[in-house]
Amino acid sequence: MKIGFIGLGNMGAPMATNLLKAGHQVTGFDVAGVSVEGAQTATSAAEAASGQDAVITMLPDGAILRAVYAEIVPAGTKGAAFIDCSTVDVESARAAHDMATAQGLLSVDAPVSGGVGGASAGTLTFMAGGSDEAFALAAPLFGIMGQKAVHCGAAGAGQSAKICNNMLLGISMIGTCEAFALAEKLGLSAQSLFDVVSTSSGSCWSVNTYCPVPGIGPQSPADNGYKPGFAAELMLKDLKLSQQAAGSVSAQTPMGARATKLYDAFVSGEGKGRDFSAMIERLK
Repeated sequence: MKIGFIGLGNMGAPMATNLLKAGHQVTGFDVAGVSVEGAQTATSAAEAASGQDAVITMLPDGAILRAVYAEIVPAGTKGAAFIDCSTVDVESARAAHDMATAQGLLSVDAPVSGGVGGASAGTLTFMAGGSDEAFALAAPLFGIMGQKAVHCGAAGAGQSAKICNNMLLGISMIGTCEAFALAEKLGLSAQSLFDVVSTSSGSCWSVNTYCPVPGIGPQSPADNGYKPGFAAELMLKDLKLSQQAAGSVSAQTPMGARATKLYDAFVSGEGKGRDFSAMIERLK
C-alpha cells in the first residue's frame, strides 16, 4: 500500500518506520525537515498526500490539523483513507472529517495511547471514529502500528474516547503520586505500598505499569530521571481538551478541572520538559 505520513515527530517517525518494516511504501513530510530512513521524502504535505492509498497525520493541535487538511484534502485520491492520529479537540476532528468526506475520502479520527515506547514497539491502542467502511480500510494499518484498535463510533468519537481516557489518567496519576508521597511521610516503604496497592482495590495503570517511584514496579520514566515518556505538557494539553469538551456539553468534571489546575501549576514550574509522573516530586 502507498502511504503518505505527515508529522514525523517522536510518535510519527516510529509509526512510519513500522509501516515500512511491514513492506508498505511510505512518503513522509514534516515541517521540521525530519525524514525517516527508507521512506521517500516529500517537499510539502500536499505532495505527501498525492496519489496515496492512505494518508496518516500526526499533528500538534486542532488549528494545525485544519490547516493541513485544507492543503492535503484536494490532493487526495478519491476512496483513499485519511487517518488522523493527532490528539485534538472534537470540533477540529469533525471539521477535518467533513473536509475529507466532501472530497470522497474515507476519514478516520484515530488518536493513540501508548506513548513513544508503544509507537516504537508497535503496541499502540487506537481509538477510532468514522464510518464502518473507513475503519475497515484503516484497520490493517492499525494492526501494524498497534496492538488494539477500537471503533468508538462516528466522526469525532475517537477524540472523545481519548479525551475521556486521558482525563482519567491525569486524575489517577495525581492520586497515585499523593498516595506514595503520603506513604513516605508515614514511614511506609514505596515497595510495601506497591505490593499492597498493585493487588488490591487501589490497583490502576498509574501504579501497576507506570509507578512514579524509582525502582518500584516495571521500568518507567521514574527510573530514567523522569525524562518523558509522556511529557507533563502533553498531559496538560489533554486535560485542557477534556475541560473544553466538558464545557461544550455542560458536563460536570470537578476532578478533571482540579487535575487541570494542578498540572498547569506543575508545568509552569518545575514540570516543563519532564514526565507527567514527576508530579510526585512536587508533593514531597
